[in-house]
Amino acid sequence: MNDTLTQTCELLHEASETHHRVFRIVDGDDPDWASWYADWLIDLSELPDLLGTTPLRSELVYMLVKLDKEYTGSAQAGAWEDFYARRLHEHFMPGSVVTAVPPPRG
Repeated sequence: MNDTLTQTCELLHEASETHHRVFRIVDGDDPDWASWYADWLIDLSELPDLLGTTPLRSELVYMLVKLDKEYTGSAQAGAWEDFYARRLHEHFMPGSVVTAVPPPRG
């Protein structure tokens, strides 16, 4: 299994939990969620180290919104974090081959 892919999945899950706590007063509702996630992932997490690059904030916001549309627009078997992590690695680490699927969360 690709350890950095698993760590990215875990970071996305942590970002989700943190976002929900921060926006608890509105039950996690945040129309600009992708901007918040991008800021947190770039400035307060290990994502840049895992990707080997610090994404531009605007590019990461774009990717998060794009992935949300793709994930919600079609039936997906796995968790959203797994889907996003795989695609973020493919986008920001084009030379890497993502072959392993992280285990389901339980």
